[in-house]
Amino acid sequence: MHWDFALILLTLGVAVPIMGRRRVRLLIGLPDTTKVERLTLYASTLAFQWCASGVILWRATARGIRPSQLGLTLGHSILVITMTVVISLLLLSNQLYSLKRIGARNQDLAGIMPQLALKVFPRDAVERLAFFSLALTVAVCEEFIYRGFAQRVFEDWSNSLVVGMFGSAALFSLAHLYQGRRGIASTFTIGLLFSGVCAWTGSLIPTIVAHFVADLTVGFLAPSRIRAAVDSRRESSLSGTVLGDSNAN
Repeated sequence: MHWDFALILLTLGVAVPIMGRRRVRLLIGLPDTTKVERLTLYASTLAFQWCASGVILWRATARGIRPSQLGLTLGHSILVITMTVVISLLLLSNQLYSLKRIGARNQDLAGIMPQLALKVFPRDAVERLAFFSLALTVAVCEEFIYRGFAQRVFEDWSNSLVVGMFGSAALFSLAHLYQGRRGIASTFTIGLLFSGVCAWTGSLIPTIVAHFVADLTVGFLAPSRIRAAVDSRRESSLSGTVLGDSNAN
């Protein structure tokens, strides 16, 4: 494996998870975030994602990897379109089901992800527009980095498609280390699914679209669902307290 490829993979597997977890801890420690803080977070993430993708594309091109090997082609159009629709609907259904179940258990609302959602996701039209750009950037850049580049490097290094898929999924799940064990497991599963789709279609288009749909859905719908669940839980607690006091009297 080339030294620059090894350095990139090491960065993706170590530095990115550590920086992501540190940033999330800082956000969780805040009582709330301001509009400026959220927009600044979006802008910094946009800059990082595009810079990282640019560096990786530069090194991959310099090493003679063709765009088609990175999934940067349309591939077989009918197959690509079919898989784009199928996995986008699959991810959309999963997100909607997960959102519907928000607040079903007490620990769901006390976890890291609901707290993070309330502090990071958009709250008005301007923030939603910025988040739309962020979701699109993350979908394009992360699919290129993990499914296009990392999967290709692992596959070429090991001469095994399976190793390429598992290596890509492992790095992708590590990037979401801040989500905890359940988040890592689900992200690894999604990573394997996406890797298989990319290997089959030879294109990043299906996973880019599905990734974008999933992130945009949760970003736009999760905050209101979480707030509604929190309010409902608070009202139930107050009602229980009142009833308890009444019975005591």
